[in-house]
Amino acid sequence: MSLRTCVSRATAIAETCQHTLRQAPQRRRRYASVATAAAQSNLPYEVRQSIARDALLPTPDPASDSQTSRLVGSHSPYMVPTYVRPPPMFHKGEGCYIWDLDNRRYLDFTAGIAVNALGHCDPQMSRILYEQSQTLVHASNLYHNPWTGALSELLVQKTKEAGGMKDISRAFICNSGSEANEAAIKFARKYGRSLEPSGTKHEIVSFQGSFHGRTMGSLSATPNPKYQKPFSPMIPGFKYATYNSIDSINELVNEKTCGVLIEPIQGEGGVNVATPEFLQALRTRCTEVGALLIYDEIQCGLGRTGQLWAHASLPPSAHPDVLTTAKALGNGFPIGATLVTEDVSSKIVTGDHGTTFGGNPLGCRVAHYIVSRLSDPALQSSVLAKEKLFRKHFSRIASRFPSIVSEVRGKGLILGVQLNADPTPVITAARERGLLVITCGTNTLRFVPPLIVTEEQIEAGCSILEEAMAVVFETSERVEGTDGQQEMRAS
Repeated sequence: MSLRTCVSRATAIAETCQHTLRQAPQRRRRYASVATAAAQSNLPYEVRQSIARDALLPTPDPASDSQTSRLVGSHSPYMVPTYVRPPPMFHKGEGCYIWDLDNRRYLDFTAGIAVNALGHCDPQMSRILYEQSQTLVHASNLYHNPWTGALSELLVQKTKEAGGMKDISRAFICNSGSEANEAAIKFARKYGRSLEPSGTKHEIVSFQGSFHGRTMGSLSATPNPKYQKPFSPMIPGFKYATYNSIDSINELVNEKTCGVLIEPIQGEGGVNVATPEFLQALRTRCTEVGALLIYDEIQCGLGRTGQLWAHASLPPSAHPDVLTTAKALGNGFPIGATLVTEDVSSKIVTGDHGTTFGGNPLGCRVAHYIVSRLSDPALQSSVLAKEKLFRKHFSRIASRFPSIVSEVRGKGLILGVQLNADPTPVITAARERGLLVITCGTNTLRFVPPLIVTEEQIEAGCSILEEAMAVVFETSERVEGTDGQQEMRAS
């Protein structure tokens, strides 16, 4: 075992003894002796520098000769390389924290890309998973089970109580966000054919900067040439409008349009928020031409904006005909849903759509609990209070880095900090100081922490963020960027 690995492990053990993430000065003093010892050794200069640097970091990335790196290397030959991942390997989580194989703790402001709304390993969720796995996991949709209908009923009731989707009537339960959007696209096509049997009313309009999934239908609705081209041709009939441009609506949304698919807040696209006027204009135009308005709230829904649904703040006249959800719906367990009006449901008959695993009792019981928790008004109110705290810290950071930070966007706990520089070194510097953050759009830092994040954790995380930005933008230290920290790049 190399000296560097021994030092790295000793550092990791020391790290587990700290009680908060706000002890950076004490941490540096604690590790200074390690750095001094390395500097006085006979090791090659590059090795001494690496050891000294890692000794001053609470969560340095695993070394190339570490046990973690060897394990990653042994797995890689068997995995299709669809993702670029940073060096740590995570194996345990609790609340807003996650631990790597070396038992180093990280404050998680990513929540599995806005999935773990109740944090990692929620105790009640764990109990439900165990109990239901001992009762019935799967029987297929050829038979009834107690939980598919119960979840569907709860989604409808809670949506009505929250003032969202005024004509909501039914739910289709599936396994993921992409599947929920595929169902929405199929339902829109079927709806269009019911109005125009010739099939001419089949076009779907989506928007630049959107991300709706990776299956062929949802990818066809995601207008990013870099990701569409390798799998071209796309499914015909998809048109792309400009987000928040009312002028682009009338030309593209016409008598041939069967559905308009939009995220009220674009997540992957850069945390771009649709204006109420734009969504109202969309609703009006869809009604004029007989097209379904589909809101993709897979990332921005289920309490993340401080309301159950991001569109719930809109007047009923701007509500959708179809609503898709996933991510937080299972808090890490894969499940999705497509919510529809009775008018839409009436056009779908037996055999039009289906799923083998969707609606299984295990997933539906978990989601039933999650929806019950996320629809709590007290939790939603706390989200808005936490947004204010984040914005206060972002304002302080922006005043320190006025040429770097240009804008803060978003609502609730889906926030984007727009930089005028590459954010990937900040991602690395923050991670090596114990904070996980991801990116989106072009040069945007994305913050989607668990909704249960505390004020103390927000303050600690923002302090780490500021320290990381200081290292990247105010010192001569060269920090390698972390690639792959968003689902899709802007270009």
